[in-house]
Amino acid sequence: MNISKHEQRVLHELALGGEIKYARGGNGKVRSVQCYTRDGFVLSACTMDVFKRLKDKRFIKSTNGRPYRITHLGNQSVRAQMNQR
Repeated sequence: MNISKHEQRVLHELALGGEIKYARGGNGKVRSVQCYTRDGFVLSACTMDVFKRLKDKRFIKSTNGRPYRITHLGNQSVRAQMNQR
């Protein structure tokens, strides 16, 4: 499956323990997202467009209103980074 560089970067941070926090609008749809690393830093590569693509491909999932985390499929799809090999 083709995954863009930005999607790869976000998935890698999520695989290391990061999360995507979101805010919903009045109609119940997600209106803004912020990706946090496990150290608490904000990842600027995570935009609404990247978020929607990851969600459509079922690489991320939110359960019971918690922040979005990586799924098993997303974990299998992410490529290893040099510092993790």
